[in-house]
Amino acid sequence: MLKHIVLFAGGALFGSAGIKILSSRDAKKVYTHCTAAALRVKDAVMDQATILQENCGDIYEEAKAINEERAKKDAEAEVNDVEA
Repeated sequence: MLKHIVLFAGGALFGSAGIKILSSRDAKKVYTHCTAAALRVKDAVMDQATILQENCGDIYEEAKAINEERAKKDAEAEVNDVEA
């Protein structure tokens, strides 16, 4: 029974100390720097996503143009076959 009381008291003391440590000025500095780094990463990822979207749009438009050109050639070939 005494062991349980000692463990509970030790846990409460450790928990209280942990809260003080986590809310200290130095800890807040670390949180701020980590948050700033996360924001920089987010910005970099968003820039890359924008570039990727632009590239995909370009590829899509070029693919449509290729298919339209191919359809024209196929239609012309079909007309030539019918005339011959």
